[in-house]
Amino acid sequence: MDTSPRSPNGFLSALTEDDFELIRPHLRVVDLLQDSTLAEVGERLQRAYFPHRGVISLVVNLARGERVQVAMIGRDSVFGAASALTVEPIALNSAVVMVPGVATTIELDRLRAAADQSPTFRALLIRHALAIYVQTQQTAGCNAAHTVESRLARCLLQTHDLSGGSKLYLTQESLAHMIGARRNSVSLVASTLQQANFIHYSRGHIDIVDLEGLKKTACECYAAVKTQYDRLVRPRSSL
Repeated sequence: MDTSPRSPNGFLSALTEDDFELIRPHLRVVDLLQDSTLAEVGERLQRAYFPHRGVISLVVNLARGERVQVAMIGRDSVFGAASALTVEPIALNSAVVMVPGVATTIELDRLRAAADQSPTFRALLIRHALAIYVQTQQTAGCNAAHTVESRLARCLLQTHDLSGGSKLYLTQESLAHMIGARRNSVSLVASTLQQANFIHYSRGHIDIVDLEGLKKTACECYAAVKTQYDRLVRPRSSL
């Protein structure tokens, strides 16, 4: 089997040749435009996305208009994994492009057909769906228990890992959604991280300059999610 990467996306590159051939004819590449909505909560999901670059944010919409991020999906995973395993693929959260980039996309029905045809394909989808579920659980605990500063450090680290870049464009509103905080709190904490020389922040442009400093500031949730991701979606030997 050819083990060379066939895609910048972790899910696609982890597929066996036979499993990849099940979906290869149906794949196409699209741009992920910042702030574009890929799905609204409650609607039938039509497509799955495998980011090459960029980050997709899963958000909960509250009655008074607030939006709170519960998970992020980047180049190591897939948006739509859980929906491809169900008969009624209804979006449980809204999905918004937080960091622009490029993704491979496929109709969800095609992805479900591949999962029905191949047990190994289905097993990989389940692993990725579980990884997102773990992230949402950890995020709920983090937003309830940890400081705004440690939450922002965690989210910036996760965004860096998922997008593959240290230069990010994230508005105060986007950052507020990420950590479930008010915009004025985000501004104060971002200034604190900048004064510590962990980031440079100006008009939404964030340059991460000290990853180790951010890791020391972040809560344990960053390492916890990373450990679970490594266990669930990266080890090929256990598939």
